[in-house]
Amino acid sequence: MSAPTRRRRWLTTCAITATAALVALPAGAASGRNNTPFGARALTRLAAERTQSVGSAAPKVTAEDDDDGNEADEIAEGADQYAEARTSPGIVAPGAYGAAWTDLSNLPSTGGSWRNITDLPYNSDDARYRDIDSNSSGGSGNVTGRMAAMAADDHGYVYAGSAGGGVWRSRSGGGHWQPISDRLSSQSTGALALDGAGRLWLGTGEATTNADAYLGSGVYVLSDPHHGTFSAHSRVGGDELESTTIHELRFGGGKVWAATSEGVWSHSTKTLKGAWKLEFAPNPEYLPGGSLASDPSAAYKNIANDIAIDPKDPGRVVLAVGWRSGDDYNGFYAKDSSGTWTRITSGLGDLPADPDDVGNVTFARSADGSRYYAVDQSPEQLNTNPDSGLEGIYVSKSGSPTGPWTKIADYQGLAADGSALTTSGYMPGVQAWYNQFLAVDPANAEHIYAGLEEVYESKDGGGTWSTVGPYWNFSFPCWSIDPAKQTGDCSQTTHSDQHGVAIGSYHGRSFVYVGNDGGVYKRPVDGSQDASGHATDWTSLNDGTIDTLQYYSVGVGKDLTYGGVSVTGGLQDNGQSVLRSNDTVMGSDFGGDGGDTLTDPANGCNLAEEYVYLAIQVTQNCAVNDGSWITDPTKATSYNVAPADNATGEARFIAPLAADAKNPATWVAGGRHIWVQTHGYAIRSGDEWKSVYDLGAGRTATAVAASGGKVYAAWCGPCNNQGFARGISVGNADGTGWHDITLPVDGTVPNRYLSGFAIDPKNADHVYLAVNGFSRHWTEGPGAGVGHVFESTDGGTTWKDISGNLPDVPANSAVVTPSGGLAVATDLGVVYRAPGRTQWERVGSLPAVAVLQLKPGPDGSTLYAATHGRGIYTIKMRGRG
Repeated sequence: MSAPTRRRRWLTTCAITATAALVALPAGAASGRNNTPFGARALTRLAAERTQSVGSAAPKVTAEDDDDGNEADEIAEGADQYAEARTSPGIVAPGAYGAAWTDLSNLPSTGGSWRNITDLPYNSDDARYRDIDSNSSGGSGNVTGRMAAMAADDHGYVYAGSAGGGVWRSRSGGGHWQPISDRLSSQSTGALALDGAGRLWLGTGEATTNADAYLGSGVYVLSDPHHGTFSAHSRVGGDELESTTIHELRFGGGKVWAATSEGVWSHSTKTLKGAWKLEFAPNPEYLPGGSLASDPSAAYKNIANDIAIDPKDPGRVVLAVGWRSGDDYNGFYAKDSSGTWTRITSGLGDLPADPDDVGNVTFARSADGSRYYAVDQSPEQLNTNPDSGLEGIYVSKSGSPTGPWTKIADYQGLAADGSALTTSGYMPGVQAWYNQFLAVDPANAEHIYAGLEEVYESKDGGGTWSTVGPYWNFSFPCWSIDPAKQTGDCSQTTHSDQHGVAIGSYHGRSFVYVGNDGGVYKRPVDGSQDASGHATDWTSLNDGTIDTLQYYSVGVGKDLTYGGVSVTGGLQDNGQSVLRSNDTVMGSDFGGDGGDTLTDPANGCNLAEEYVYLAIQVTQNCAVNDGSWITDPTKATSYNVAPADNATGEARFIAPLAADAKNPATWVAGGRHIWVQTHGYAIRSGDEWKSVYDLGAGRTATAVAASGGKVYAAWCGPCNNQGFARGISVGNADGTGWHDITLPVDGTVPNRYLSGFAIDPKNADHVYLAVNGFSRHWTEGPGAGVGHVFESTDGGTTWKDISGNLPDVPANSAVVTPSGGLAVATDLGVVYRAPGRTQWERVGSLPAVAVLQLKPGPDGSTLYAATHGRGIYTIKMRGRG
């Protein structure tokens, strides 16, 4: 039987975002201009929609572009919600998160300790959950959150740098992980590298330019990585690299080189004090302090991707510089005879010199110096080719980064070498701007590993390739949904979307370690393959001791089967997790990106699980299924019930969804329209939603809440820096009484992203509002105002700022506790205001990780926090409920 149509998210519309010591910069542009958001989950439909989007792609940015042509002014609506929430209406100055972290650390504490409840294996192939919208049996096995960088030595020590959950160490060749960067104010990893002295270098700030990547606070070094942990005192240089992303760290000539979002910098590896030196920035006027630093396109004008240093002559250096969607400065640079960095315009051989063909680039060299390799993503291909954005993989057989270079792979060839991505519109390199790694076997200059969406291996210098880590196993004859098997007769593969790679040894045996959107995997460097070229020996290292899961949401309900509670949540690219009260392994009942979540407090298996753009699935048995729906569709126990704004693309990437606090069978969802359905978890069709209010063309809901039939809806439109506007609409679930609240322009309620409501359960006219972004102290945007938490006692007509001593940090959601207290989730943890008090306290202690959503447990006194990088935590409020 052929594989069923499988479902996943598509990331090519995602955009750059930020933190410095987690700080936000302008939201980035999507890969295409005015693209319609992609709400379908089927891979084949994603491919078809990508095909349709070609021709609407943004032209490259040029200095002459006006607002109609500047990519930074053409942010695709819906693709960059995460960034917009933190940046609009203006550009956030560096240092905002650092100041907030200091202020938060100085708050009094409520006492109590958070407990991580997702620190156990999370099996994406859990055979219990093989319903219609699950990716179980795909072959990824145990997963965790996105891994951005890897490093490994020859003594069994492995280091994994996560997107938002810090750096982790294994002493046993992978597994049994320990966090080693929790004391840093940035938990976002861009690069990890071991130098010749065995020191571990960390470049903070993830450089994948996707929708939930954070900027960092600089570069840190750990002299004894086998035993030590990173601290603020281990930072290299000054604050020059704060508020940047770091794509790669390279060593040569007594220097460490950093390819960053603000150019290429260097520092002595012997003396760690003193400032970093700016080696090259193609457009320095756009750097902080420059004449164009506040320009909306500043974030894209000095992006450096990698540095290639000639091992035979460390003074010969080639820089790969360029924004993935294209700009006039894109290209390769070297110093001329006068010592000036100049673009290389010829002599590279097959490696492109035209700016249109140079985007995201990764280099790798062989240990013996005989070979240099490179992978190049093309802005031209990204914007015009429906199949792939990959320009190619190349080798310099001279060992010099100046070439000449020869192309050794393209996307058509990789697709034919055992790839799972053979469908027109979704082929190898379709996300090469986001997925890239490259490594050379230290023992064999001809043996290379390349990572795009999949993992590829060549043992003859690129003459032939094998897809040793296919995207998934669904398309192969060996696949079966049989619940007695993980993936039929196929071997385990890795999770898709590759970002980091390292080669190291343990007990004398060499292994390759890969980091991707599902965590860390390893196999022997000279591992085995089947007849199709697929590896037969991948091992997932996501053993539960490493929890970097990136939750957007959390839901809690009573576990009627086993007692206790069932906890679920939506994740970046890891679907929906389900944790039953008797579980020792967490399962996944829903694939792709998981967004918002509704869980019946009285029955934790009554679930509404959101994909993106309001694509909603409902199940009343936790989506428990043995896969028999493939031959008998009536045995499916999950139902797609998306309201119409999903089909039209008029909803945010992670769109708001809520149940009425007094009537859990009444649900409210927000896109352009406010949608209501009254059948609760018995809903079976999207036609059961009723539009009760039209927010208006160009507006999309950012938050919804309801109690006793009264509905609050916040919206933005435009939602980016270009004319950002926000508002609140209030009405009834039956469609009556709807009206827009007149919000004063004096900043009483700031002109920033309105991210969440919390309604007093005793009085629906008493409501709290959480506001994202930073105040006018850090944001130059019009109407940025001050404050992050506001209170209304007249149904939203008037508002009062109750932020008090709350640090100036983005607020994401709020919950009214049974005693009348207020808990607020922020980008740096959770704060609490007791009833009758005006001052805020810090709830427990968490690393510097964003908490996106809070939910109370059925007992009313337990709080659950969805963090975007460290899993789900819970805490007892100890009388403060």
